[in-house]
Amino acid sequence: MKHLLGLFLALLVGLATFTSCDRIGKQLGFNEYEWGDRVDSLHGVYVYYNGSVGNVKGRNLAPDGYNLGLKYQCVEFVKRYYYEHLEHKMPDSYGHAKDFFDNAVGDGKLNKRRALIQYNNPSIKKPQVNDLLIFDGTALNKYGHVAIISKVTEDEIEIIQQNPGTYASSREIFKLKKSDGLWTIKSDKALGWLRKK
Repeated sequence: MKHLLGLFLALLVGLATFTSCDRIGKQLGFNEYEWGDRVDSLHGVYVYYNGSVGNVKGRNLAPDGYNLGLKYQCVEFVKRYYYEHLEHKMPDSYGHAKDFFDNAVGDGKLNKRRALIQYNNPSIKKPQVNDLLIFDGTALNKYGHVAIISKVTEDEIEIIQQNPGTYASSREIFKLKKSDGLWTIKSDKALGWLRKK
């Protein structure tokens, strides 16, 4: 029982520390951004600073009422990007990041909830710019993560992301490898990617 109480107290202290990172980092000069500041963009669609990954300050709706997601979570950016740049609305406009990938959908088949073609990691199809990359949850983030593929070469992809963490970059690079006819994004958490037809 003492061990459980100690673990509970340690978790509470960790949570308090985690939620105050933005304020402390700002005071120490590690971070120049305020919540809602523009930090990056792709094809005219902005990435906004969210601070700690758990920050949520309301829901963002498109002018026609379409649900873009919670401000400024990763899901909100990718859905806003697809809505503004690719003129795409998902039939199911809700769900956590990892829920964008449907394990029941085969490689290269239609993900009906998102009205996008789904590719597994690894896949017969090479990732492309504008693909939506989905990451599985972790012990620290059970909801997963989503980003947009912003650049593709023969051996790397670059992603643009919103809400990667207080001090993390909006851009990240992953190795890309083709082996036995399959393309693999080298991340043990990358489930696969979605693409507009």
